Amino acid sequence: MSEAVATTCPYCGVGCGVLARADAAGTVSVEGDPAHPSNLGRLCVKGAALGETTDLHGRLLHPQLRAADGSFHRVGWDAALDRVADGFRRAVEQHGPDAVAFYVSGQLLTEDYYVVNKLAKGYLGTANIDTNSRLCMSSAVAAHKRAFGEDLVPACYEDLAQAELVVLVGSNAAWCHPVVFQRIAQAKAAGAKLVVVDPRFTATCESADLHLPIKPGTDVWLFNGLLSFLFQHGVMDAGFVDAHTDGLNAALAVASAEAGDPATVASLCGVQLADLLAFYRLFARHERVVSLFSQGVNQSTSGTDKANSLINCHLLSGRIGKPGAGPFSITGQPNAMGGREVGGLANMLAAHMDLHEPTHRQIVQAFWASPRIAAEPGLKAVALFEAVREGRIKALWIMGTNPVVSLPDADRVRRALQGCDLVVCSDIIERTDTSVHAHVRLPALGWGEKDGTVTSSERRISRQRRFLPAPGEARADWRIVCEVAKRLGFAEAFDYAGPHEIFVEHARLTAFRNHEPGADGRPAARRHLHLGGLAALDAPGYDALAPVQWPVREDGSGTARLFEDGRYAHADGRARFVATPGRVPAHAPDREYPLLLNTGRIRDQWHTMTRTGKSPRLAGHLSEPFVDMHPHDALRSGVREGELARVVSRWGTMVARVRHGGGIQAGQVFVPIHWNDQFASDARVGALVSPEIDPVSGQPEFKHTPVQVEPFPVRWHGFAFGRRQLPTAGLSYWARIRGEQFWRYEIAHRERPGDCGTWARAWLDAAAAAEWLEYEDADAGIYRAALVREDRLEACVFLSPRPDLPSRQWLAQLFGKPRLEEGDRAGLLAGESPDAGGDPGPVVCACFGVGRNTICTSIREKSLDTPAGVTAALRAGGNCGSCIPEIRRLIAEAHAGSEA
Repeated sequence: MSEAVATTCPYCGVGCGVLARADAAGTVSVEGDPAHPSNLGRLCVKGAALGETTDLHGRLLHPQLRAADGSFHRVGWDAALDRVADGFRRAVEQHGPDAVAFYVSGQLLTEDYYVVNKLAKGYLGTANIDTNSRLCMSSAVAAHKRAFGEDLVPACYEDLAQAELVVLVGSNAAWCHPVVFQRIAQAKAAGAKLVVVDPRFTATCESADLHLPIKPGTDVWLFNGLLSFLFQHGVMDAGFVDAHTDGLNAALAVASAEAGDPATVASLCGVQLADLLAFYRLFARHERVVSLFSQGVNQSTSGTDKANSLINCHLLSGRIGKPGAGPFSITGQPNAMGGREVGGLANMLAAHMDLHEPTHRQIVQAFWASPRIAAEPGLKAVALFEAVREGRIKALWIMGTNPVVSLPDADRVRRALQGCDLVVCSDIIERTDTSVHAHVRLPALGWGEKDGTVTSSERRISRQRRFLPAPGEARADWRIVCEVAKRLGFAEAFDYAGPHEIFVEHARLTAFRNHEPGADGRPAARRHLHLGGLAALDAPGYDALAPVQWPVREDGSGTARLFEDGRYAHADGRARFVATPGRVPAHAPDREYPLLLNTGRIRDQWHTMTRTGKSPRLAGHLSEPFVDMHPHDALRSGVREGELARVVSRWGTMVARVRHGGGIQAGQVFVPIHWNDQFASDARVGALVSPEIDPVSGQPEFKHTPVQVEPFPVRWHGFAFGRRQLPTAGLSYWARIRGEQFWRYEIAHRERPGDCGTWARAWLDAAAAAEWLEYEDADAGIYRAALVREDRLEACVFLSPRPDLPSRQWLAQLFGKPRLEEGDRAGLLAGESPDAGGDPGPVVCACFGVGRNTICTSIREKSLDTPAGVTAALRAGGNCGSCIPEIRRLIAEAHAGSEA
């Protein structure tokens, strides 16, 4: 095993440090980096399983061009790059620079982001470059700019330890940001209070002192009511407001008119008045308040106003720029922040400068010495793909993202790509829902293979370092962009020897004419984003760069917390209160679509599963697409738990299994965002989502789409295991799950095979020389079969007219056995483990692979009554802690059962 390389996790915006090692065979092991200040050695289960995701299965290893018949063939880099450059050149010459566009990703490194933004805005002359961060964080960006004058996150993780009250708004941090949530749990253990504002009762709510299950879309009224309450009760830092802010009267006028009466607010938000007042009093009583907000706030047609209404409360009370206090936007992607720094959004320039400011455009163009500079904001994500569909964009380059799954109205996005003259996809995966529509596929480097920097939610720049060789012909994204730029005639401006030179140029631009006085004596472009202390880094210094938070001082030291001096980025140095009138979402439930769809992440998957879908460990907890709904709504919709259902909106449909998770209020449903056409037959929830956007930020509304749920009738249900992937054509429903040494399939079909044995043999490709075990109860409609070769289980299939099939967990264990025993064969035919204790049950703790049955048995036999007791006995819950809420429920259920 090689020496450990200190790098950064490629998942969420927490920015955890990782120590990675690779052996001679390429096997990767990871552990948390105890020296990294973001996580101090902790990792969530996704980070801990990174070593399972670096294999080359499904990798795009060589450039490919699509032929006229739709097939792809391998070509050399020169041919692929020439095709891209010729297509972009022709589109610009014939239709102008705005006929080309780039759609990039928060998974790119800052250096990648910088060069593609420079090419688009400074050399091609178009601002049509946007990012999938538009889908998760752009409302926070817009709110920061309105309030502070710049996209600035004022708080840091250390503030959580010092807070007396933590407010989580629209964030299931226990599942989505587990390492940050561990900090919150520690603060709570030390005496801090926790309030969670979320329409769902999530795992995070299990730890809350108070949960406010507000109606979706009513956040503005909630925080306008808080602003009015604080003012009415004298909870105002008058000295701070007078000296450092503007706009209070206008914001208060709106808040008082719409939300001055708590009873009215409670009614609008759908919460108990006593709970609402309890929250308001907690906020008023505690000086040190940190309010973390995430997708539940941002992904809304009023997301910017939601964020500003929350920021207003911190400004009024002066709870900002102080230890343990401030609004804190927590990001969902590893480099959403870095992309914002270098201008990866269509309405921004590099170094936090603005396209609509002539002075800013002049500064950036002068620094780049570019022939032109984009003069107008470009098209934001939803509008960009609509322009592709309308034919206004002729050439589109997509990097490291999967918009046919992740964008709203996703079927329309797919149709747009099908009609585009030139679609280029840079990716690490050969076949995605998006890349099947590309004309050119370019193989990019993945995590562990590429080198550069990322910036976390707390403005901390960290290095991602290479510890694996480049596979096949894959190249770094920045290098691919530079090669195309050279072919377009811009060789001198894109002649970088490596990511170090790009980073230093980026750092120099943040310092260029920063704080320089303009004609009126005020700074022409006063920016808090200032990396001046890193602008002279040499290559060894870059290689050794330690995590640091910007602004970076000249001596290279960072800044943990912003605004401690009361100076903001507006020209007058003052923060702004923003009047935020409440606004009803564009689409409301009606008789045809009576339920409200909410979408989001689950604990052990991330984005569209191109990485996490490779990990057997991450597939065990929630293995197939589901729609979580209240039992009363299920009854009215004619569906039952465990059965399949079709979810329908005005924009599209999907199929998922009905689940009653216990946290959904009547009238609402929840569907995860992760599944795509590589892992399920019809589970892209983006196809359902309304394309409505926030008018300020352009961020889509992922939390408020009216839907109906209806039965998805099938004649039989089943599942199968195989050591190789099985064909899915012809099945009415399927979901593919990666296991340890096997693939698992959940299947269903509208018609039962006439001869189950013949069908199963053909499907599993049962060779004559292999041992074939089968059992059939024709009257009950039950069929089981297994393929055994040299006493080792190769494949098996179980069919039934009912969805309540045998446990999968004990079957999965059989694939780890070198030889089946006679009892195993009997169990295969009987449909249950021959050992009463041999079934661990569904996975609860993915970190250590501990199942529900194992935990329940231990609770019962050892009289365990705390999660800590379970951890001591089984290790479950002892790593990332994201399963502790489920363990706590199992303990409560066991005790309730024993008392009964």
